[in-house]
Amino acid sequence: MNANRKNTGTDWIDPDDAPELDDEFFERADEYRGDKLVRRGRPKADTVKQQVTLRLDPEIVESFKADGPGWQTRLNKALKVYLQEHNPHELS
Repeated sequence: MNANRKNTGTDWIDPDDAPELDDEFFERADEYRGDKLVRRGRPKADTVKQQVTLRLDPEIVESFKADGPGWQTRLNKALKVYLQEHNPHELS
């Protein structure tokens, strides 16, 4: 029997009752150029950074944050400069 099946409903919906498409709808709509979908937002980077969890001394974090937004990028640059000037294997 069909007693355990859920009723999916087949009620007719008149297409004339569909909501009007407003400017907001078209702002969110996909845009194509030829067959290619145009992606919004920042394009994917060639090299993706790796997310890590790192514990730093409070004074280091405060110092980088004191210069305002972008402190993580500045910290990353400082580490790159350090690696260019030092061999990380010498710290052992």
